[in-house]
Amino acid sequence: MVKTMTATEAVHTYMRDGHTLAFAGFVGAVHAEEISKAIQESYLSSGHPKDLTLLYAAGQGDGKERQLNHLGEEGLVTKVIGGHWGLQPRLQKLALENKLAAYNLPQGVISQMFRDIAAGKPGVITHVGLKTFVDPRLEGGKLNDKAREVGDIVEVVHLRGEEKLFYHSHPIDVAVIRATYADTKGNCTLQREGVIGEALSIAQAAKNSGGKVIVQVEQVVDYGSIDTRLIKIPGIYVDAIVVAAAENHMQTNGSFYNPAYSGEIRVPVDSLPPLPMGERKIIARRAAMELVPHAVTNLGIGMPEGVAAVAAEEGLEGMVLTTEAGTIGGIPAGGGDFGVTTNPDCVLDEPYQFDFYDGGGLDVAFLGLAQMDAQGNVNVSKFGPKIAGCGGFINITQNAKKVVYCGTFTAGGLKVGVEDGRLLIHQEGKVKKLIPAVEQITFSGQYAVEKGQPVLYITERAVFELTREGVVLKEIAPGVDLRRDILEQMDFEPIVNYVELMDERIFRDAPMGLTF
Repeated sequence: MVKTMTATEAVHTYMRDGHTLAFAGFVGAVHAEEISKAIQESYLSSGHPKDLTLLYAAGQGDGKERQLNHLGEEGLVTKVIGGHWGLQPRLQKLALENKLAAYNLPQGVISQMFRDIAAGKPGVITHVGLKTFVDPRLEGGKLNDKAREVGDIVEVVHLRGEEKLFYHSHPIDVAVIRATYADTKGNCTLQREGVIGEALSIAQAAKNSGGKVIVQVEQVVDYGSIDTRLIKIPGIYVDAIVVAAAENHMQTNGSFYNPAYSGEIRVPVDSLPPLPMGERKIIARRAAMELVPHAVTNLGIGMPEGVAAVAAEEGLEGMVLTTEAGTIGGIPAGGGDFGVTTNPDCVLDEPYQFDFYDGGGLDVAFLGLAQMDAQGNVNVSKFGPKIAGCGGFINITQNAKKVVYCGTFTAGGLKVGVEDGRLLIHQEGKVKKLIPAVEQITFSGQYAVEKGQPVLYITERAVFELTREGVVLKEIAPGVDLRRDILEQMDFEPIVNYVELMDERIFRDAPMGLTF
């Protein structure tokens, strides 16, 4: 029989100083909050466990104190390999103070690595990450001096005449995962979760590393009472079950439980309310013109989310939204529920979603534009002292059949309006986003050119295209001055040949009449 114990008992029984811990989760979904909280409490009261290595794929946090932020105590963790850092300010702080060795690798690579650890493979060999900051010829994913002292965990290899990146495996001592129900033999379901994540892969990886598997659940039920088709984690992998308090087992950071997120029911969904006229709607409208019927699509957080609202307002049907968390179809949630989807058609294990992404399954991806440079490189991962991390950005942008970046031309106070099909710039932003060289290469323009990947950069006043000759200015908004409003507001010279006007319908406060 699998042992049922408190989170504190599980930490004291199975975690030792120097262990490598793998955590499953996606933002605020399927994270074992009761266990991460118990680790923090144990360390603060006894000083143990300490000197841990933390391995995780998707960021897990609320931007404050919850989820992986519980592990942000000096000395508790001394090495972190993660896919996204933006939601974990307490770990970020330790990384910036050089109090732990900090690494950032693509989320999809880490999620797939769990399967390779389970299979006894030395690591992941993939094209994902070439010519970005995770390439060891640039930064190797190392975020601070402590990581540079510890050394490389990525290397360049050559297979059949092609360059690849080899990401080293890391045996797992303890897997910390979450499920919905467990029976008395440890068989676990995830039927009330909005995301499956990498729960199965992490459990297999720990078990085949000689490690232990701790599963947080909502309730323990009798053996034989669960439909076997619902079991996602077999009891042969599980060492301990922790029944969590309700407040530590929320479905997301924003909802205790919504059955429409877990696919148990479907709810009527009214059309998304039209976006108010402004720079976000202008950019989303121009981006929506790049949609094709039945496109398998990924929308990044922030500015690209407006594409769905524009498509709804224009009556465009057939766009299939997917998320790197594993959902296909439905409407991705935002805010405190980010990471799950309302009315998904299905929810895949995250590593399998990244298999599809890495192989070119996405027809088009719309991502945010934080910094862009003369080579067409984009940075969304590091800005001065702030570590955001790449998350699934590299997997998505390197492999989608087409990439559309969406963002304002400048930042910090930009105010715009429209009048008679023209753009009016009432106040220019203080920060230029189109600069000679980005701080960190999250997307490599050179790699895209070599692949022949179509890439557009859409702002409220201009559209650029990446070509073999460089970044070309293709369109400008009606009403703007080429020299004053564009060339003088960017710190590199684009190629300017024949420039068209952006469709004036974009700048009128009425539906555009878009059709496929």
